[in-house]
Amino acid sequence: MDFSWGRSTSPRQSVELSSPEDNTVLQPESLEGEKKEDGSHLTRTLTPSSETKFKPEDHEFTDEREDSSSELVEGFDSGVSGFIIILTFVSSISGFMFGYDTGYISSALTSIKQDLSHKTLSYGDKEILTSATSLGALISSCFAGVAADIFGRKPSIMGSNILFLVGIILQICADKYWQMAAGRLIMGFGVGIGSLVAPLFIGEIAPKTIRGRLTVINSLWLTGGQLIAYAVGAGLTHVHNGWRILIGLALIPVALQFSFFFFLPDTPRFYVMKGNTDAARRVLRRSYRNAPDYLIDAKVKELCDMNNAVEGKNVLDKVWKMTKELHVNPANFRALIIACGLQGIQQFTGWNSLMYFSGTIFETVGISNSAAVSIIVSGTNFVFTIIAFFAIDKIGRRPILLVGIFGMMVALIVCSIAFHFLGVKFNGADAVVLHTGFTAWGIVIIVFIVVFAAFYALGIGTVPWQQSELFPQNVRGVGTSYATATNWAGSLVIAATFLTMLQNITPTGTFALFAALAAVSFIFVFFLYPELSGLELEEVQSVLKDGFNIKKSKALAKKRKKQVAAAKKKVSSSEIIEEDD
Repeated sequence: MDFSWGRSTSPRQSVELSSPEDNTVLQPESLEGEKKEDGSHLTRTLTPSSETKFKPEDHEFTDEREDSSSELVEGFDSGVSGFIIILTFVSSISGFMFGYDTGYISSALTSIKQDLSHKTLSYGDKEILTSATSLGALISSCFAGVAADIFGRKPSIMGSNILFLVGIILQICADKYWQMAAGRLIMGFGVGIGSLVAPLFIGEIAPKTIRGRLTVINSLWLTGGQLIAYAVGAGLTHVHNGWRILIGLALIPVALQFSFFFFLPDTPRFYVMKGNTDAARRVLRRSYRNAPDYLIDAKVKELCDMNNAVEGKNVLDKVWKMTKELHVNPANFRALIIACGLQGIQQFTGWNSLMYFSGTIFETVGISNSAAVSIIVSGTNFVFTIIAFFAIDKIGRRPILLVGIFGMMVALIVCSIAFHFLGVKFNGADAVVLHTGFTAWGIVIIVFIVVFAAFYALGIGTVPWQQSELFPQNVRGVGTSYATATNWAGSLVIAATFLTMLQNITPTGTFALFAALAAVSFIFVFFLYPELSGLELEEVQSVLKDGFNIKKSKALAKKRKKQVAAAKKKVSSSEIIEEDD
């Protein structure tokens, strides 16, 4: 499992390594190896004082290494342990809540009628209710990463559950417009924290060979939350106060996640950052039950060597130093450009406008049961997120991003043209359609919105949430905060302006604008996004050290995949030898 995050610039923590066969001690000095010019350790070699059947001294951790302790530890487990799966799924409930919020508001906006303040919601009212969550998420995401570094990943997620709880209760009980908005704002605080910390948590417990897949599980829960929200919303459309029931059901996953995390640990990387190596060792032991103790200890030592957490007199001083390091270090700044760029692309290509206002859009093209079509769109998103789950590590992040963005661009262009021939115009709060009824152009719009959803889920819907792999440990909290805040800032802008854009520049102009932004996004990814699948997390920094290095990253990713396969083969061979003996 890839728990290595960045290079160490702090004093090494002493950890004794012992071989399970002869109880000899592996001295920490034997793992330090050569130093680079920047003071980081280039080589880590495990050298027991007597021979064992499987000799870790044959495996060095260098830029030209064969295997690191991560690869060796992973090699003893043919699949992902049940413990890692449990941690992944429990943390991914945050993704479900993110998606459920995105999905239920679309149904709720068409069902509230005059239940709030005894008046029909205007487009402006709908934009405020929708954007309130994005505003809350933007605010909380600005400090969520730092909070996760200070208090822990697990406590941060549990804190988001409390905010979810308060926000949901306010919305259920709301009979005034401002009460509903306040509830969504507070819920947004929880969404912002969960959307940042959950992928970070998963990235720190995931084996590097499937780090992308496990992080996609969070996206899979997100899309599943959207799908369930649309389905439940469709069933409650004609139920009195059905929108309150729809929102209230969100209490179930919140309670489940909070309860489960009482019995689960934080990540090994966080424990090492806080100097609690015993807790880190216990989590690794539960994660890799088949790995020998001396390799678990070696992994802890490797994490200690790479622990370069920023020190500070107080929280503000620490945050300032991390922010400075994020901007003055060229590799860190390139990582920031990539992470923020991808999160911006995810929002400004228009996906959340469909999620927030899909009911309004489908009613505009002449569909009476807009909830049913929304289910088709969100279902497509869910299915293609599953495809991304299998593709992201095997094919790579970069190819699925490029294919996905190009497909989105084509779909948006077709929708723009179709809206032009459909003749949709907005007059105040009403949509005026020149061709009444369900027309062929309406079918074209629906089909290509579904196509758009498929390509979105395949690439830009999943890859940006791999953002934690871009940053070293010393700036990971503040770096992911910047990136997640970019996402929610974009969501806020889209939620607050989409219906206004439909009125002022027409649906044709709105979708054409999204298509143009998709074209710019394709260029951004093509020239600036390296291939990161299969890389050790500290290798990402070496790739970005002197440029974006697209060719170098692709070659290195290919090489690392071969080395992982070779390491597993060596472990299997050693086990066969032991059985023969």
